[in-house]
Amino acid sequence: MLLLDDTPMGMSILVQIVTGLGAKHLYRCTSVEAAKDVAMTAEIDLAIVDAMAPEGKGYDFVEWLRREASEPNCYTPTLITTAHTPASDIVRARDCGGHFIIKKPIAPIVMLERIIWVAKAGRPFLFTGTYVGPDRRFRDDGPPDGIGRRREDQQKAAEAEAHAVGAPPPDEEAPPERSAAS
Repeated sequence: MLLLDDTPMGMSILVQIVTGLGAKHLYRCTSVEAAKDVAMTAEIDLAIVDAMAPEGKGYDFVEWLRREASEPNCYTPTLITTAHTPASDIVRARDCGGHFIIKKPIAPIVMLERIIWVAKAGRPFLFTGTYVGPDRRFRDDGPPDGIGRRREDQQKAAEAEAHAVGAPPPDEEAPPERSAAS
């Protein structure tokens, strides 16, 4: 496991979390250059990279890992940690090829959930002219089966059920019935 954080406290917290989760062999890197050296010489199963704001050197490392590192390291699952999560940083983390972004302070259970999610998800890697990394799209299965909780959902369901049995929709009146004499 490769850990990249340029602050001593950040590195200490990451080490405590991942060793508590059972990680045995850690590469502790405090600079992008050290992390690149590790990625060129050792096989990495997981990378946890601090964004290193405000310069964003961590994002640059992940982009390098995706585009320049040799196999299998270019496919390494990568979690990005940061204390600042404005929308622009989330987009940057996604676009550099990271799997997930985790906001600090990090709870060990959150780290474990993200590691398990990455391991189970198996998102395919994409190689395009502008992007290399895991597929950024998540599956959208639409709304769950059944009636939703919104008032409009319940009204639409009632209308659909009434239409299925041949009753007129609630906002339309039935045509007046004609007698045999008319």
